[in-house]
Amino acid sequence: MSETDITTRIDPKLLEILVCPLTKATLEYDAAKQELISRPAKLAYPIRDGIPIMLPEEARQLEE
Repeated sequence: MSETDITTRIDPKLLEILVCPLTKATLEYDAAKQELISRPAKLAYPIRDGIPIMLPEEARQLEE
């Protein structure tokens, strides 16, 4: 498995248990941008080195 395979995947079981810390809504995984999306909060939480950063102050505001 190459390094890019590792950095572009997140464990599906982890996705099942992670929720938005603000809204408690489920998250969508954006593999291309390496982000977890919370539609209700309109935030995109970054994934750095395979680790989701679930801090609202680290999240990017969605333009939707």
